[in-house]
Amino acid sequence: MTLEAPAAEDEVFKLSRTFDAPKALIWACWTEADHLANWFGPAGMKLIVKSLDLRVGGTFLYGMQMPTGITMWGKWVFREINAPDSMAYVVSFCNEAGQPVRHPMAPLWPLEVLAIQTLSEKDGKTLTESRSYPINATPEERAVFKAGHASMQMGFGGTFAQLDAYLARIKS
Repeated sequence: MTLEAPAAEDEVFKLSRTFDAPKALIWACWTEADHLANWFGPAGMKLIVKSLDLRVGGTFLYGMQMPTGITMWGKWVFREINAPDSMAYVVSFCNEAGQPVRHPMAPLWPLEVLAIQTLSEKDGKTLTESRSYPINATPEERAVFKAGHASMQMGFGGTFAQLDAYLARIKS
């Protein structure tokens, strides 16, 4: 399948992190509900895995429950899966039924963001490289996404710190 190209390279959000774990384990942490529930999402939120169907065209429907009890829902629709090396999926905010909705705190956030995860292993450590960018988006939505890069860097930094902590727990 051919993936949509970004409208402009400077709109692409890029993130990389090396984890002290083999690629097979990092792949499992990204693709298995039991692992995801232990690390994915912002600190302080509980991940609710409603469904996970890891196949092209399949979906991962999840909720991130805040301490206040409010749950924000998200969905991935898998476009490409090359286990255990890479995957591409479209990320959307949604309701509990999986229907796309606007970001609850940023109404001009793109409805669809294409995310591409690539894993490579060297000496028992795994480099995770992520690229994401809006698709089917208006110029205003693309601008809001680009303006959010620094915030996403911080957010995913915290999420990846949770993955580091989870890996340390399961490896000990």
